[in-house]
Amino acid sequence: MSATTVFAVGGNALAPAGGLADSAQRLRAREVAEQIVAISETGRRVLVVHGNGPQVGALAIAQEAVSRELPPQPLFVLGAMTQGQLGYLLSEAIASIQCERGGERGIAAIVTRVLVDEADPAFSSPSKPIGPFFPEGRARRLAAARGWAVAEDAGRGWRRVVASPRPIEVLERDEISALLAKEKIVIACGGGGVPVARRDDSFVGVDAVIDKDLSAALIGRLVGAETLLLLTGVDEVMLDFGTPEQTPVDRLTVAEARRHLAEGQFPAGSMGPKIAAAASFVEGGGIQAVITSLKHGAEGLEGLAGTRIVA
Repeated sequence: MSATTVFAVGGNALAPAGGLADSAQRLRAREVAEQIVAISETGRRVLVVHGNGPQVGALAIAQEAVSRELPPQPLFVLGAMTQGQLGYLLSEAIASIQCERGGERGIAAIVTRVLVDEADPAFSSPSKPIGPFFPEGRARRLAAARGWAVAEDAGRGWRRVVASPRPIEVLERDEISALLAKEKIVIACGGGGVPVARRDDSFVGVDAVIDKDLSAALIGRLVGAETLLLLTGVDEVMLDFGTPEQTPVDRLTVAEARRHLAEGQFPAGSMGPKIAAAASFVEGGGIQAVITSLKHGAEGLEGLAGTRIVA
């Protein structure tokens, strides 16, 4: 049986700095797809999980702008809409590259629901940045006018923040496993998945955006993946990041990662969720988690780049 790699890439990787024009996002999707195809060509099964923060936030703003003509949709519906949008862009890019190279592996993008707990404390402490960056003054004015919560995002500007509860279960796990068993490239849990809660005997959508790295770790454990590849804006994890003493790290045990996380080495707004996701994936039976940049994704799997988190 082929080994399975979970390939987790942020929504920012699909969102050019100049905006969210379709043509620009297609170019970015092509860059991401090049790495996905390269990994699939090694014989690995590939499960792709992508973020959607910029896209879902922009769609929410667009909805508000036309709210007098059309009723705005709930945030969880916007999450499903961007799952479809980005899943389509990635599927098309992967298929195009495979065609050029003579590849034949099929692709399936699944709109995925992820169970959360409505009692999760995250609902009273919004922390997940979505949408574009604003200067502080404008962000605060928008917050007052629209009822948003806003916060600074890693020194890059201010953004709207929404609830980000912990993922508990992936409702389409069996379908995802079946497609992987058929050697398909699967795109699932986009944007962390559509958040749903259990009420009586049914599931209902709830307004939140789940962290895609935590969902990637969860679905990786559920399908028995060996490697979780977390792609970000830096080549490797740094200790004392942003200080004169910053030091790159090529390997961390789960215990070391947990200790550094508790000591505040990895802030919640930047590397923190990735370290937490990596640790939980390995604790749940994965062989390794790798954190590196998109351009070094394939090298990271071979131990030639990035930071490895191991048992």
